[in-house]
Amino acid sequence: MFTSEAIIDAVQNGKKTFVNTFVTNEAVKEAMVNFVDTQAEYTKKAVKVGQDTAAVLTSEMVKSMQQATKFDYSKFGEGIMKAYQTTQKPAKGA
Repeated sequence: MFTSEAIIDAVQNGKKTFVNTFVTNEAVKEAMVNFVDTQAEYTKKAVKVGQDTAAVLTSEMVKSMQQATKFDYSKFGEGIMKAYQTTQKPAKGA
C-alpha cells in the first residue's frame, strides 16, 4: 500500500524529471525545481495535518458513542413510566 508521502514524492519527482528534461535555462530550471520541492514540503504538511485532524475527530466520535452506550435506558424508561403514572392518577374528590 502506498503512503501519502510516497504518492506525493512520486508526483513531485515526475515534475522535477519533466523540468530537468525540457527546461534548458539553468536559472529557470533551478527556480522551478526549488518551487516543486517547496510544493512537496507544503503538500506533505497539509496531508499530515488533515490525517491528524481526521484521527482526532474519529477518536472523539468513538468516545461519544461509547458514552452514549453507557446510558441506562431501562432506568430512563422507569422514570418516564413513573411520571406518566402520576399524571394519570384520578384527582381526589372526582
